Amino acid sequence: MKFRVLLLFLFLLSSGSYAQTFSLKGKIQDAKSKETIPNATVLLLRVNDSTQVDGMISDLDGNFEIQSIREGDYLLKIQYLGYENFFRNVQILSNLDLGIVSIREQAVGLEEVTVAARRSTSQTKSDTTMFNADAFKTMRDASAQTLIEKLPGVTSEDGGLQAQGESIAQILVDGEPFFGTDIKTALQNIPAEVIQSIEIFDQLSEKARLSGFDDGERLKTINIITKPNRRKGQFGRTSAGYGTNDRYLVGASINDFDEDRRITFTGLSNNINVTDFSADPNAQDNSRPQSGIIQTHILGLNYSDKWGEKIKVTGSYVYSSRENFEQAIRFREFITNGESNQFYDEIRNETRLNNRHQFDMRFEYNIDDRNRILFIPRLSARFETENSDFSGETSNGTDLINSVVNTRTADNYDYDLFNRLFYSHKFNKPGRTMTIRGRISDNRNEDEANRIAINEFFIPNPSTETIHQQINRNRKGSSWETGISFTEALSEKSQLELEYEIGNRVNDSDQLIFDVLDEDPNAIEYRLDTALSNTFESKYLTQETELGYQYKTGKIRVQTELQYQNAQLDNSQGFPVPFELQRTFQSFQPTVRFNYQITDNTNLQFDYDTRTQEPDLRQLQPVVDNSNPLQLYVGNPELDQSYSNRLRVRFRSNNPETDQNWFLFAQTSFVNNIIANSSFIAEEPTEIQPGIVLEPGSQLFSPVNLDGYWDLRSWFGYGMPVDFIKSNLNINGGLGYTQRPTFVNNEAGFNNSRRISTGLSLSSNISDQIDFNIWTRLSFNRVENTLNPNLNNKFFNQRARINFNWIIWEGFVYRLDLNHQVNAGLSDGFDANFTLVNMSLGKKIFANQRGEISLNVYDLFRQNNNIRRNITDTFIEDVQTNVLQRYFMLTFSYNIRRFSKGMDMDDYNEMINTGEGPGGGGGDRRGGR
Repeated sequence: MKFRVLLLFLFLLSSGSYAQTFSLKGKIQDAKSKETIPNATVLLLRVNDSTQVDGMISDLDGNFEIQSIREGDYLLKIQYLGYENFFRNVQILSNLDLGIVSIREQAVGLEEVTVAARRSTSQTKSDTTMFNADAFKTMRDASAQTLIEKLPGVTSEDGGLQAQGESIAQILVDGEPFFGTDIKTALQNIPAEVIQSIEIFDQLSEKARLSGFDDGERLKTINIITKPNRRKGQFGRTSAGYGTNDRYLVGASINDFDEDRRITFTGLSNNINVTDFSADPNAQDNSRPQSGIIQTHILGLNYSDKWGEKIKVTGSYVYSSRENFEQAIRFREFITNGESNQFYDEIRNETRLNNRHQFDMRFEYNIDDRNRILFIPRLSARFETENSDFSGETSNGTDLINSVVNTRTADNYDYDLFNRLFYSHKFNKPGRTMTIRGRISDNRNEDEANRIAINEFFIPNPSTETIHQQINRNRKGSSWETGISFTEALSEKSQLELEYEIGNRVNDSDQLIFDVLDEDPNAIEYRLDTALSNTFESKYLTQETELGYQYKTGKIRVQTELQYQNAQLDNSQGFPVPFELQRTFQSFQPTVRFNYQITDNTNLQFDYDTRTQEPDLRQLQPVVDNSNPLQLYVGNPELDQSYSNRLRVRFRSNNPETDQNWFLFAQTSFVNNIIANSSFIAEEPTEIQPGIVLEPGSQLFSPVNLDGYWDLRSWFGYGMPVDFIKSNLNINGGLGYTQRPTFVNNEAGFNNSRRISTGLSLSSNISDQIDFNIWTRLSFNRVENTLNPNLNNKFFNQRARINFNWIIWEGFVYRLDLNHQVNAGLSDGFDANFTLVNMSLGKKIFANQRGEISLNVYDLFRQNNNIRRNITDTFIEDVQTNVLQRYFMLTFSYNIRRFSKGMDMDDYNEMINTGEGPGGGGGDRRGGR
């Protein structure tokens, strides 16, 4: 009751003290070309001390509108890379429309050119860093990925791209989603020459963007802003190649842009381990080679458009078919609780054929300036067949303990549907909003498998066991969630939020294991194995209430929230022995967020979050999984929620005059009741469930709640130009520490790992005739175990890459992609070091040089390899797999370029020769508009 009275008092107080406010809007354009300027920084300053009152970024059409401005005199400031700062005094007495606001390009005198011809590469505003694409030179036919890999703070880690220490989660083109979360397909489909600028930022969740309150759910996002004169036309690339050992690649990417309406088609078929879209046979750009020999077929379609003035639609569909033949050797060192050690060696062969359909859509309906509807559906279906076999042996380092030979065939089906719906409403009073949201999902998983395993046990007395099983698993899951939030402005600088949310998740899993008694194909006889069969259902109902407060000025934004959660976990088993288990969890989850804009180009962010994590279905279901008969797994229906505390700091700074950039990211987490795997190593025959005996030396893994988990991850990056060689230098490094609690044979301990890493890259900025990117990464790792010091070890890894492209003479092109890897401290028998050399020699053809014929060689010295080390709470393992090795290929590729209606070949050639593309030497400061 007291809370209700307090809330009512705050609402009445804010309503009575809130003054009338107005808006200021306009449209920014180039004073000379009259073309609109997107993503310009618009600031509203106080006249007396120039402190910032409010600010924003102009949209893709150059429009801006600042709302909730109190009556008075202000100074309007507009700034954009390569342009003179614009100032205008404005008096706000009512809503003010400035109309067209023209800004001028910076003038560079002749005496200045000889001293400093460099244009500014970037600027930082809040959590957004924007780079001028024209300041990073690439080859004329380079992709967006080549350009982005040159940006300060961008690195390649484990085959994926990271920005400012965090993995890139999505790509936007002119603010709209492009191929969902398929980063490589998106970047390979956009040529560098159509890009005006690139934004890297942390995109808030849909809920946070609608309500204005940050919920901590962010995606590291790259927004590619295209040049206005490249938003209408057709462009893309096609390639076809054939080589030795019947290696081939056929690919096409075709973009049809007509301002807001944009359609992209992609197609790819190859057997050279290119698993993500690329129409370029030289695009072997994964820092880690693909495991196995892979044949891939992909068809993709991306669509975006505005339907009238109020509706925006984006969608994508991707079909992929992938067949992978993989051979792997594995050496695993288990965590034990004594001086004795236990090791596991395995050799595995498997062939998987995976067919997948995925559909993503975003439907946005702006009913009016106060009401908005957003609908985001996602649908995926996966069909997979598996043929595999493996042989494994467990030993104590001297004597053999047990062994297994296992063969398996399987058919797996997955169906997933995920829908989100949002409705937001702005009331007449500024700052008062309401947001309603809903989420519903449904998933189905069906597995059918047949397996034969021959198990041998050598202690205390030799014995052999043969298993022949038919396995049927059927899993169904559904969930729903709905919530409502209100915001209320308490003053010009502060705001209050009240939120309520309720949701439920229901998962059902049936596992039926049949012993095959008679293999006569005309009359196969089965018997249900009741010890390995189970039917299980789990329900998880949550209710959350949250109160939040936000305060912001021109430079500082502070937000704090307190959430109360009530969760009920109901587990029930129907077979073999019925039971029900109900658990109730209550928790308070505070959050604090702080954002400080130190200067126009320096920003500091701090976040403190708390959250809970419920156990998943596999962790809960108390049924034995004997996929590997020597290492059994069983779920635990008595698991609790885990509760985590997370601290995160981000720092960004750049100097536009010297083009020096600093980035810092640090994150630490403390988790209570983390769900970890316990292990039990049998010293004698042990019955773990009725009818299931764990033989000596065999292991049983089961999830348990443990305390003591914490980790620390940090990353820093520094970038600067190196003018005397016309290149850019980037230096980065990081520290990492993880303390993993372990539980072995009822004894608790910790597995602690430390990691120190550093790296540097040097990328050219010379011309569109020569392009290189050289980088190296080094990491030193140390692992210590408190239960068994014999497991302590350290290992070192260094990876280096040289990517070099050179138009030698008269259209002859040489390309080199060299990857070198050094490993030290891995298990005996693992091939630690290798050098992967790919190169090609090509000739540009046709009068416009859009075509190219090239001879490519992959893995020139036949040294390609794939090795990785995995560290978990129960073991440390090294894995080495087969990879694609040397082949030669002759390819033909063709670049499609036709921009704007009526542009012919002469226009296109003039655009290239005058350097309007990112690799050119002329053009204006915003990318040749």
